[in-house]
Amino acid sequence: MPISSSTTTSGRLLALLSMLQVRRDWPGPLLAQRLGVSERTVRRDVDRLRELGYLIRSVKGPDGGYQLDAGSQVPPLLFDEEQAIALAVALRIAVGTGAGIEEAAVRALSTVRQVLPSRLRHRVDALEITAVETGGRGGDRQVATDLLLAVSDAIRACEELRFDYRSPGGLEDGGPQRPRRTQPHHLVVRAGRWYLVGWSAEREDWRIHRVDRMTLRVPNGPRFTPRQVPGGDVVTFLSARFKGSDGSNAWPCQGEVILGLPVTEVAPFAGDGVVEEAGPARSRLRTGSWSWASLAARLARFDAEIEVVGPPPLREAFAELARRAARAGGTT
Repeated sequence: MPISSSTTTSGRLLALLSMLQVRRDWPGPLLAQRLGVSERTVRRDVDRLRELGYLIRSVKGPDGGYQLDAGSQVPPLLFDEEQAIALAVALRIAVGTGAGIEEAAVRALSTVRQVLPSRLRHRVDALEITAVETGGRGGDRQVATDLLLAVSDAIRACEELRFDYRSPGGLEDGGPQRPRRTQPHHLVVRAGRWYLVGWSAEREDWRIHRVDRMTLRVPNGPRFTPRQVPGGDVVTFLSARFKGSDGSNAWPCQGEVILGLPVTEVAPFAGDGVVEEAGPARSRLRTGSWSWASLAARLARFDAEIEVVGPPPLREAFAELARRAARAGGTT
């Protein structure tokens, strides 16, 4: 679809640059057609981009054309609105990665913000994101930028969110939709998935919703007075909830074992457990899970002899796991 000829020069330059970035070379007549301008205007726009520092080669041939080369210097960057918002989201997430780039990410976000138009700057400032455990493989569904912005706006405005929530399983799109209401407090990215932490006035409890399963209703609900999440720290609160705990940030089922492996072979797979040396080629591991059965299964994955130190429920879970394994192997 051709771009309107009434488009401003700056907007047309941005469109031209975006087109040059998506394919190796462009014939001049095709560029003119896509931009809705004359070939002479295309030549002038190419010259303007060259003056800004972009290396654009003229391609010889029957039609002639242009090719964007990688430059030895970083020229001024041009972003459309979607790219600018995406960059801001990525930089805010980078602040919480723990990868040693937090300070640089803050400076980069500040630099990007200063050159944005006022309207776009306000949208970037509206982003309220907490990042935790960002090294996961990511979600199986993408979250639209507009949805993140709308949720973030509601958090800043202290407005109740009304939305349909898709339950997992069932239909291809994730199951039936159910209407929900929540007072939004934190937008969190964890292991590649987006979550909304909010207070449900109907259930008088805190709830965590997957953002990719939300379809917002408009308008938002009434304003509310913000409250603190339990403990005052959303990262600790979310970690506790994912461990199945309603209170402290600890697994509800915790046990201790001696493994017939050296510490160097246990530590990389111990997660948030504590590993200590327990003698030559032996390790003491204290760890937890959401149930005794899952804890026993988690520990059984170590290819080594296991001595249960305690508590008794863990020893009983191992006995039940052994009985199930025997039945599965057809030995009983």
